[in-house]
Amino acid sequence: MSTPNLSAEQEELFRLIEDTREHVFITGRAGTGKSTLLQHFAYNTQKQIAVCAPTGVAALNVEGQTIHSLFRLPIGLIADSEIDQSDATRKILNAIDTLVIDEVSMVNADLMDAIDRSLRQARGRRAEAFGGVQVVMFGDPYQLAPVPPRGDELRYIQDHYRSFWFFDAKVWTGGEATDGLLDIGTHGATLHVRELVHIHRQSDAGFKAMLNAVRYGRVTAEIAGALNDAGARTPPDPAPGEIPIITLATRNDIVNGINARHLAALPGKVQKARADISGDFGRGEANYPADQELQLKEGAQVMFLRNDISAMPEPPRWVNGTIGTVVRILGDAVRVEIDGEEVDVEPAVWERFRYIYNPGTKTLSREVVAEFTQFPLRLAWAVTIHKSQGKTYDRAVVDLGSGAFAPGQTYVALSRLTSLEGLYLSRPLRPRDIRVDEDVRRFMRAAWEARQGDSTPQVGS
Repeated sequence: MSTPNLSAEQEELFRLIEDTREHVFITGRAGTGKSTLLQHFAYNTQKQIAVCAPTGVAALNVEGQTIHSLFRLPIGLIADSEIDQSDATRKILNAIDTLVIDEVSMVNADLMDAIDRSLRQARGRRAEAFGGVQVVMFGDPYQLAPVPPRGDELRYIQDHYRSFWFFDAKVWTGGEATDGLLDIGTHGATLHVRELVHIHRQSDAGFKAMLNAVRYGRVTAEIAGALNDAGARTPPDPAPGEIPIITLATRNDIVNGINARHLAALPGKVQKARADISGDFGRGEANYPADQELQLKEGAQVMFLRNDISAMPEPPRWVNGTIGTVVRILGDAVRVEIDGEEVDVEPAVWERFRYIYNPGTKTLSREVVAEFTQFPLRLAWAVTIHKSQGKTYDRAVVDLGSGAFAPGQTYVALSRLTSLEGLYLSRPLRPRDIRVDEDVRRFMRAAWEARQGDSTPQVGS
């Protein structure tokens, strides 16, 4: 598989993770190319790697495995409980040179320490962080946070960790820890924090500066005024043949309501396409990469959920996040108009993988354990801000409703846009909409300060 050419800063980071055994956290603002670098590393490394992510959808996006299924870890708080490992799991974990974790900002401290403990145990190297495996992590803590713990889990985290974020795990901070059986003492590993800085999504320097201010929670009255003035414009009615402006909203019920109203207003009967699911794809819609039952009409506005690979080596006809309009439903295909051109879209197959160990070659490989087949489309008059993650839009209405309920939510929404001219706000931004987690501030400030004195910033020692 061919991958996009790397920029100079991406190439430098590729060489760092490929040519060393350092533990690296690669972060950066929205649109800086973290996913591109991960993909390039996965397809071009000479190391034996395993790629994983905290959620099923995130794992699908990187053609990897969920953390819990790769390590066979229980759901919920793991703490210092014994970790059961089968022979098959131990063989897989022993074969890994480099562990790649995507969307690491959604991994909590307890799970990060469980990963560490699992690798130490499986590889028989209890005194060495991650059992000697290199760990490379991708994500942006300014955008996505772990699910906050509650009840007894919250009390445990408060008693044992500075915060629930992955960077406060004992494997990084050097705290006293146990492997479930033995006290393995202070064992902090060095984490190199590298930030991609060149933004590929936006070109306007002024808009980039505004997004930076939102990201870091440093929005002045002047910046807020500029964003609100731009966003106060009434969204124009679509011209003939033009798609309506997509709405990015905080809640599922708002999104579903907008999409249902627009779909009902179109003439004709709703056509339904049910996904074909084989194997164990997990339970619930949250694990599915597309709608289990896709409802469409001619004239429906849709968003593509993955890149077009059928045209290779020609440029893709669409990418993940492209907006189009359904012009005909053909049964085995859906004809969609994109920027005046019509394309026939066939069902796509998402594969769920699992790593297996080949004792003959002593290598890791992947096998398909489940498949999800569905048209790679979703109704897109509106989409949740969470599901807009990684997408790019020229124009969008940002609807924060009663307010952003999670740190980074406003930044994610605004940073989807390519320019300030494409921003429309359902209401003016309020100070409480700009939320930044204080633990993230602390961690990133420490990384920045380290970077001033050393080209390889470190967290932990």
